[in-house]
Amino acid sequence: MTHGSVIAREHGPPAIVGVRGATTRIRDGQQIRVHGTEACIEPRS
Repeated sequence: MTHGSVIAREHGPPAIVGVRGATTRIRDGQQIRVHGTEACIEPRS
């Protein structure tokens, strides 16, 4: 988690880290869409 956030801060790509409850809310094999600039994670339809 730390390395990704440092790279994002230094080089500018959007990053989402430390999402509380993600491991219990996202099921194995589930496809999701991550909007790094909007800080949003949603099911992929």
